[in-house]
Amino acid sequence: MLVLSTLHKLLSQALSSDLPTAALLTPSGQLVACAYSHDRTKDDVRVVVGLAGEVWAEVRDVAAAESELGRIVVVPVQDTVPANGTTAPPRGEGEAEQPLMLVVLCATDAIEWDDLEAKSYSILATNRHALDATSQRPLRSDTVLTTPPPRPDPYKLLKPQLDTLRERLLNLLGSAHPTLTEIAKYYFLHPSKQVRPLLVLLFARATNGLGADWDLKHWAAECEGARGRTEELDQPLSRPDVLNDWNPYMPDHTASFSTVFSLLPLSPPPPSPRPHPRATPEYPPTLTDALLPTQARLAQIVEMIHVASLLHDDVVDNSNLRRGAPSAPAAFGNKFTILAGDFLLGRASAALSRLGDAEVVELIASVITNLVEGEILQLNKVVAESAALAGGHASSGGREGWNMYLKKTYLKTASLMAKGARASVVLGGAKTGELWKEVAYAYGRNIGIAFQLVDDVLDYEAGEATLGKPGGADLQLGLATGPALYAWEEHPEMGPLIARKFAKEGDVELARDLVRRSSGVQRTRELAIAHADKAMETLQHLPDSDAKGALEVLTRRVVKRTW
Repeated sequence: MLVLSTLHKLLSQALSSDLPTAALLTPSGQLVACAYSHDRTKDDVRVVVGLAGEVWAEVRDVAAAESELGRIVVVPVQDTVPANGTTAPPRGEGEAEQPLMLVVLCATDAIEWDDLEAKSYSILATNRHALDATSQRPLRSDTVLTTPPPRPDPYKLLKPQLDTLRERLLNLLGSAHPTLTEIAKYYFLHPSKQVRPLLVLLFARATNGLGADWDLKHWAAECEGARGRTEELDQPLSRPDVLNDWNPYMPDHTASFSTVFSLLPLSPPPPSPRPHPRATPEYPPTLTDALLPTQARLAQIVEMIHVASLLHDDVVDNSNLRRGAPSAPAAFGNKFTILAGDFLLGRASAALSRLGDAEVVELIASVITNLVEGEILQLNKVVAESAALAGGHASSGGREGWNMYLKKTYLKTASLMAKGARASVVLGGAKTGELWKEVAYAYGRNIGIAFQLVDDVLDYEAGEATLGKPGGADLQLGLATGPALYAWEEHPEMGPLIARKFAKEGDVELARDLVRRSSGVQRTRELAIAHADKAMETLQHLPDSDAKGALEVLTRRVVKRTW
């Protein structure tokens, strides 16, 4: 158990030392407690604490050091005092070392547990004598303090690419109609997690150079006329006045509708690319840091498709809030929002055709199909559930409900992540039968399902300010997600509520209460962790790299997130 008096004392000392915030989290990301000054809200706490032991005793002296993260405090975790008041027996030789509690106070940014742990080792080494003198159970003198290699933050690793991606993406969304341009850009101008383009770029970095056709793909990205260079990807699909009679975002002048359409002199054809040398691929293949223009464009395409799906979903779900701001339907109306979503899909399709790879076109085109199938499945889900529930129980109807729920989760969320990651690897030269494509798809499928499961948990746990959309929205829409389906197994009275879409007065409140009294939220999070663990397992087939390490960090972050 946690000694609250010790915790209070530690946090009070932090606040009295002009350190405005302090928080304690377990290495798995579970919040233990936090404190903050009167002029800071809980949402402003930007600190990280790792608790390596399961219990605390009284904290005495500590080793501390200032760092770029803030003030890092390292505290030995004391032995547990058993309930009967006797002292716990000493550890024998060969038993596990005494765990440490790591605390960061007044940090300016968040940091992963592994990175914090790595930074703490140097503090331990510097303060070994102080720890030996003050600990009830000192560190053994033969303890070896090694610094594990830190895993990079995925967003920091690819920040320049993500920034460029965002800037260039906005240039793709210009329309002849100013209102359409405004709506198409609306969600892109609000904060976004950018998980989908991040996956595309990370798998590109994690596998480029390994595929049998990497040499060919890299040549196309550098050779003029091979249609793989950034400049060629940005060219109009045909003469500007043929493609769009007026578009202010096109690079060349365009004709207006004020005159009849005239035949203009034809432009000279582009030069033929020099033949590819078809050099023998290097064996064994080696990773490269190169990121191909086609892969960067794919990252933009998957984000465009994702945002198009959000526009359509907000109309179908009658949502008024998205990313902490009025939704597009609330700001522009349903008709304009639907048309803007269609416009985004059209622009994404045109950009997709430029990538010049039939397998990639097929993969991403099937994603659009999956999104529609998932939405239809969600709309029709209640009919099937009602039939399964007629006189039934969670053991029978629940299985069918779970099958539909996870299938819908794949179609609406995981498909874009899985096929986007696989398409990125294909653009990097991976051919049929090569492992890298299968790793990308398996990872994306598992992490996509885990991502949505955590979303469904947060719908019960987090509030509107955290989510950027109304909490409890799933029940209001009549949707039975993981927590409700698990709660049904423990509380049979949940079945009729699911069958009638929580439509009667008081159904939503009763359903939330049944979920709270069940282990539904915990079991859903555990299922998300199981999928994340499987995603992490698939990454072990990739060679070590910064991108692989960033994917591992992202995997942990998906299941630990509170946003």
